[in-house]
Amino acid sequence: MTDFGNKVRALRLQQGISQEELAARLNVSFATVNRWETGKSKPQKAQLETLGSLFGSEWADESTDSSDTPRRTKRGTSRSQVLGNKPMEQMLWDAACSIRGEKDAPKFKDYLLPMLFVKRLSDVFDDEINRLAEQFGDKEIALHVLEADHSLVRFYIPPEARWPVVSGRVPFEWPEGKKPKSLGEQLTTTIREIVKHNQSLAGVIDTVDFNETRNGEREISDAALKGVIESFSDPRYRLGLHDVEPDFLGRCYEYLLRKFAEGQGQSAGEFFTPTEVGFLIAELMRPRPGEECYDYACGSFGLLIKLQIICRQLDPLSKIPLKLYGQELTGSSYSIACMNRIIHDMDGEVLRGDSMRNPKFREGETGLKRFDIVVANPMWNQPFSSDVYENDPFGRFEEQGGITTSKADWAWLQHTLASMKDTSRSAVVLDTGAVTRGSGSKNEDKERNIRKWFVENDHIDGVILLPDNLFYNTTAAGIVVVLRKNKPKDRKGKITLVNAGREFKKGTPKNYLPEDAIHKIAETFHKGEPVEGFCTVITNEQAAENDFNLSPSRYLANGSEIAFRPMSELLVELENLDTESDRLSNELRTLLGAITR
Repeated sequence: MTDFGNKVRALRLQQGISQEELAARLNVSFATVNRWETGKSKPQKAQLETLGSLFGSEWADESTDSSDTPRRTKRGTSRSQVLGNKPMEQMLWDAACSIRGEKDAPKFKDYLLPMLFVKRLSDVFDDEINRLAEQFGDKEIALHVLEADHSLVRFYIPPEARWPVVSGRVPFEWPEGKKPKSLGEQLTTTIREIVKHNQSLAGVIDTVDFNETRNGEREISDAALKGVIESFSDPRYRLGLHDVEPDFLGRCYEYLLRKFAEGQGQSAGEFFTPTEVGFLIAELMRPRPGEECYDYACGSFGLLIKLQIICRQLDPLSKIPLKLYGQELTGSSYSIACMNRIIHDMDGEVLRGDSMRNPKFREGETGLKRFDIVVANPMWNQPFSSDVYENDPFGRFEEQGGITTSKADWAWLQHTLASMKDTSRSAVVLDTGAVTRGSGSKNEDKERNIRKWFVENDHIDGVILLPDNLFYNTTAAGIVVVLRKNKPKDRKGKITLVNAGREFKKGTPKNYLPEDAIHKIAETFHKGEPVEGFCTVITNEQAAENDFNLSPSRYLANGSEIAFRPMSELLVELENLDTESDRLSNELRTLLGAITR
């Protein structure tokens, strides 16, 4: 062990944190911290700076020349440690090919996700065994202690349910009469045993019988299941605590929907937030330790996870976590959200249900629980019948600008506002039409009237126009609407508008926001000062003059418009070009004539 490794280990132990806990604070893998302490590699500059915040400024001066240290590529990840999108998609594609022909494409996710859950749980369990082995000094002792106290780990995985046994790489002595007769039976037994020891997973992973038979034939053969297991067992695809991004399961679900379900009309309106848009929202919110955060359309818990990541970056010394609360209607997304929250030790709760018709986070029978931060990306332009608004017992609509049309965009913002404390802030992703519909019309428009109420009550802090083609199931741009109930003094009566329509890079198949663009947008918004062509600040009175049209493109050009010039100027330029053309033609004739003589 080097002097540097000794320093890291000594100060880590002095503060009473494990290698795993240090890795979590630095957003690196457990193995990376272990290599630092054993002298096999050193941290990079950014990691040294964070170590300096934790342990003292002396770390910031350490050398970072080690060739073993991977180059940082994304916030909180490193290329050699974290499974990226391409290998993730390859893993899922290979697994899907194993069951192609036996199941319809939209059903692939029903079989692949539970098996992926088991692999993820098992790899996380192995990480926790390594943590306990470090604590107790020996792996066998750690396993013995764990058998007496299962609460030492997030999820206890019994021996017969661990992935090496499932994959057949480690033999297991089954009790007499208990050995499964088929691989399908073994997988179903595996999942039931995991749920038996982890009641929080009941209804989350035990949704499929892999041994189901219809008309004398298995629904999915052992050969197909074996192919999936082999795909997930590839050593390139380890799924431990710090081997994948925090919302890895959500990204997998999104890929399976996009690749195999959407084309069949099976996506059921599920609408995922691109990772970089999630980080933008988190940077706009700037969460502080201990705050209560809420996402009423939480999907796989992705936006809430990113709030916690940014909170740790903003205050790496704090040990106080955010309290994260989510509600989700779709069963598969709800399952992933539950797992993501628990796997990442996140305080809070996930509930299942329709947040518009039946919000679950309440105070009493007719009051909604209020939060410090509300974030969401609800389904855009979602239709609800008028009785949902008219018979609302929570005072969300009539009392906050009136009842909207069939499109629920502003109803979601009304729900957002009703869920905010007096000092809180929120960011909601919506369709661009939400901030323009009805403005300039001679007819009465309900959405325009609600916008008017929000502006006149000074609840609109800003609107950010996103680039086109970021979201996987639409090419529409999207906007982020930022709300505050009580704005800071210097922002009262004002609305900050950012046109980020050109802040993207081309990707395959979608555009994406690069990290410098995320930082630029967030910093500009927080400063609230005009930047030509990019950001402007209007008053509530100016919004009223424009009939409450809040689209940034109404007030800001993004530089893509055609520039018109006077005809007289164009004619003069054309004449000059003709003269220059004649001159060049004469010179060319002279040169060619000299050659032919």
